[in-house]
Amino acid sequence: MKMPFRPASMLSRLVGLALFSVMTACAPMAVERAQAPAPIPASHAASADVRPPITVLLSIDGFRPAILRHGLTPNLDALAAEGVSGDMRPVFPANTFPNHVSLVTGQRPDHHGIVDNAMRDPRKPGVTWKITDPLVNRDGFWWEEAEPVWVSAERAGIRTGVLYWPGSDNSINGTRPSIWFPYDAAITSAQRVDTALDWARRPAATRPAFIAVYFDVVDKADHHDGFDSAQEHAAIADVDAQIGRLRAGLADMGQPANLIVVSDHGMAPVPPEHVRPITDIVDPAIMEAITEGPWLDIYPLADKDAAVAAALLRSHDNIDCWRREDVPARYAYGRNPRVAPFLCMAHVGWTFVKKPRAFTKGEHGFDPAAPEMRALFLAAGPAFRRGLTLPTFDNIDVYPLLARLVGLPPRPVDGNPATLDVNVISP
Repeated sequence: MKMPFRPASMLSRLVGLALFSVMTACAPMAVERAQAPAPIPASHAASADVRPPITVLLSIDGFRPAILRHGLTPNLDALAAEGVSGDMRPVFPANTFPNHVSLVTGQRPDHHGIVDNAMRDPRKPGVTWKITDPLVNRDGFWWEEAEPVWVSAERAGIRTGVLYWPGSDNSINGTRPSIWFPYDAAITSAQRVDTALDWARRPAATRPAFIAVYFDVVDKADHHDGFDSAQEHAAIADVDAQIGRLRAGLADMGQPANLIVVSDHGMAPVPPEHVRPITDIVDPAIMEAITEGPWLDIYPLADKDAAVAAALLRSHDNIDCWRREDVPARYAYGRNPRVAPFLCMAHVGWTFVKKPRAFTKGEHGFDPAAPEMRALFLAAGPAFRRGLTLPTFDNIDVYPLLARLVGLPPRPVDGNPATLDVNVISP
């Protein structure tokens, strides 16, 4: 129906436009599934201010646990002292998207299908999936081999809000979080916390029982400004302060929360003298690499498989290469058809790139067993024990804990439910 035109003064138009600009500049545009307000049961009406605990999952991309207790992280240090802390082994390869998906599905990449930050699938000939290409990576086809915790929760009638977690802006088997946002790198850590607090502040009918938030500034600083750089330290301090503000905001509104803070992988310094041209390994006349750095996904050109094998499957300085089917069994990797035919992994502290940089860069993608690749795990809240330090465990063990906190029934996954259920949950 066409709305009738009503004239307005130029001043009122300008004021309205200015207000709209300010509002849209302060926060991203939310995408929220329509839902009728649920009535408050009579038994709850008299105690509407009593809030049940929510589960909040935070990821700090690239945060290495060794950063803690060195003066940059007072809020994370307090969280560790109050609750449970430990180091995690990332899945192989130790890259961002595979590990974030493993954390929320309990599956290794061979089983959840996001096998690297770039990949191909024989069912999609001519297409290369990359985390930097939203037109491709938001195609649900790539995400439907496993079910993230928010999908399971939504199907069980449990409301979720997910901010920028890899995969959360996709419809996965027809389901999205109740509230989600298309990824926007320009949204600051402070704005992300403001958004999470807004969700937690909502009345019971629209409040998510599970909230997940992704922070990317530490990883970016390591890659672009350098390992242990002033910019990295500033990014760490910023995220720590925002997590402190999140906890204070939840306390101020009387919202109990079981808070879990993780990272996807650690970081290792790569000095300039350890940066090698990718052509030391990848001969463009016979092969193509769709990734660069410590981890290389390599495809032979047409009829060049034997030549690529001869070039790669021999001894190299500072890097190891395999056929997909010959990846060492300890990595539990290589059976998914999206895994590249040939794979190379640099030794810790080395990298193979197209454009070398003249500073000590932070890198990941090395052997997940390396101490430098260990990831962060912290948990505090009414469900958790206090002052407990865990031995190193696999990050796929986080999902069963999330499912239990959210109220989902157990299901078979690669992660071991006993790792955290027995040790972490308060009796």
